[in-house]
Amino acid sequence: MKHIYTIAALTFLLISCGGKEKSVDEILAEGNLETIRERRTALETQQIALSDQIRLIDEKIESLDDTKKLPLVTTVKAVSENFVHYLELQGSVQTKQNIVIYPELSGILQNVFVKEGQQVSKGQALAKIDDGGLEQQVAQMQIQLALAETTFERQKRLWDQKIGSEIQFLQAKSTYEAQEQAVNQLKSQLAKTTIVAPFSGVIDDIITDQGSVVMPGQSQLIRIVNLKDMYIETEVPENYISDVVEGKQVKVEFPVLGTSVDTEVRQASNFINPANRTFKVEVAVPNKEKNIKPNLTAKLKINDYTNQNAVLIPLSIISENANGEQYIYVIKNKESNNEGLAERVIIKTGKTQGDIIEVLSGIEAGAEIIKEGARSVTDGQTVKVIKY
Repeated sequence: MKHIYTIAALTFLLISCGGKEKSVDEILAEGNLETIRERRTALETQQIALSDQIRLIDEKIESLDDTKKLPLVTTVKAVSENFVHYLELQGSVQTKQNIVIYPELSGILQNVFVKEGQQVSKGQALAKIDDGGLEQQVAQMQIQLALAETTFERQKRLWDQKIGSEIQFLQAKSTYEAQEQAVNQLKSQLAKTTIVAPFSGVIDDIITDQGSVVMPGQSQLIRIVNLKDMYIETEVPENYISDVVEGKQVKVEFPVLGTSVDTEVRQASNFINPANRTFKVEVAVPNKEKNIKPNLTAKLKINDYTNQNAVLIPLSIISENANGEQYIYVIKNKESNNEGLAERVIIKTGKTQGDIIEVLSGIEAGAEIIKEGARSVTDGQTVKVIKY
């Protein structure tokens, strides 16, 4: 049948060569149904003949081109380099010098000597509570103390000269010492009416206004903060207890500020919380610019593992078999035309960081590993390596 179509097409071409062939538009314009049908038959015959020729050409190309049958893959080299792994955690900034001061005595808050934002020194007077007459009592008792002291000194001189009785000397001494203790106790009570800074820092908030009645242990007076000794406390899973120790390097990021600082673990707890199986670590935070505030959210990257000669490969190329073993495909016996054998290799992996993973066994540095196309090859199959 194919040869009949071919002969008909050639016959039509020979007839057409005998004279000037009319175009399709001309035939359509004439409106002769028979002529139109003849032209349509001739065109169909040509189309079939050309399709047969194209098919024969494709079959020949396929038989001659062996590379078309090979899976095309890309490869990467397993590299050996310094691998630094970070344990990523989250925490918040704290300071041990961030306290709210409470009064030790009840009374009226008579004076507040500082303002919010003011820098104060340790021991500086911050506020004064009405002493309720304690100062006058101290003055009166000091007069009595002076009299008791004079009496004791005179009695002592007489006793040293063996004049008078011993009981008189002891009574004078007892009266003087008791009066001295009473004065000191009253002075201590009077000192509690003056609120002083327990450490140097900044007045962050004046909570109670001047003239308010305050009560010990109940009324919050002033918040004072020192931004020098800042730290971050976070909880670390117990399986890192031998890796996260004092002195380990830490990179701290502050998303709100858009900054980061390099520091280290200042303290690692020796106690594991039985409720969540974690232990606490404390990371020092340098704050020279004083822009880091208490309770600021921070991201911590703690260096828990380092290998200077780690074999690293992309995480995405690893597959897993039914036994839970991880494997990859490597290129073996690669020829000059970039054809080679795909060999499945079982590997053991270590820690990951981002999109790379450490290979502990199975391959060595320099191994050529299939990347793109690894999911479509089989063990021992010939593949062709291409480059992008």
